[in-house]
Amino acid sequence: MDRLRAMEFFLSVSQTKNFSTTARTFGVSATAVSRLITDFEDSLGVKLLLRSTRQIMLTESGEEYARQLEGILWNINEAHTSITAIREAPKGHLRVHSRMMFGLGVLPPLVARFRKLYRDIHIELILSETPADLRRDQIDIDFRISPPVEAGVKRRILFRSARYLVAAPVYLQGRALPQKPADLAEHDCLNYLRPGGESIWHFSQAGQIEDLAFQPRHASNNGMALLEMARLGEGVALLDDYTVHADLERGSLVRLLPDYQVTNTTYEEGMYATILDTPMVPTKLRLFLDFVVEHVSGESNRFIALGDEPAPPAGDQVGG
Repeated sequence: MDRLRAMEFFLSVSQTKNFSTTARTFGVSATAVSRLITDFEDSLGVKLLLRSTRQIMLTESGEEYARQLEGILWNINEAHTSITAIREAPKGHLRVHSRMMFGLGVLPPLVARFRKLYRDIHIELILSETPADLRRDQIDIDFRISPPVEAGVKRRILFRSARYLVAAPVYLQGRALPQKPADLAEHDCLNYLRPGGESIWHFSQAGQIEDLAFQPRHASNNGMALLEMARLGEGVALLDDYTVHADLERGSLVRLLPDYQVTNTTYEEGMYATILDTPMVPTKLRLFLDFVVEHVSGESNRFIALGDEPAPPAGDQVGG
């Protein structure tokens, strides 16, 4: 019995609940799929599937085995791909997921520079406000603002970040600059929508903690929308330092209460590169991760990544 093929058949059936669909995927008959899974169950001494004329259901053992097989078969396929890639120039598609603001403000210029070095590696950049399920969504690397909590992944911190309160000069005209958190009660504040819908900013100074609850002028679940509203003079926004760096440099935004640490979550966030914990890291993934780390890791490099692109030196193409 081909044990690996039996595992592949069973995992497919567990996902599709259909022998015929699996048969078409692998180019065999539905009878062959059913027979091999039956032989596999006999060899394990465990019933994995409950069959009837109308439906296929997984037993409790089948559900647990399917969860384990998903990772096992992914690792086998990835190991095969990695070994094959060693003999070739780095190439292929790389699916990258990121939080919106880092993905919009930092990654695009880096992707453009990376392509000049490795022209056969194609980046698919997917942005959203929630972490990706790396295996289920087939994501190679996820850039998150909080460390991962799920099993089976590993992380690499790129930098710690801070959040700044900012407003546009046009908004501040005729208004008194806040000297302490309570002064913000006299200002229009823009809120980032989080689960629970609370509008609270947390301030820290010299070990003293102060919370400010406020009624927002506007709210959004998208940092780019808040940034644009702040630029338009709609009020005070709380945004990541790398998000507002360019605006602060050119004066389109002004930082408020710079002597305070302020957050709407915790003070320990940053940017974490998150990948699956596998025995081998694919070459294309390792190259991209190392490239991003080189350009943004540390306290200030992420701001350099936002500057003008330097002219590439002659002969900068690698791995061709």
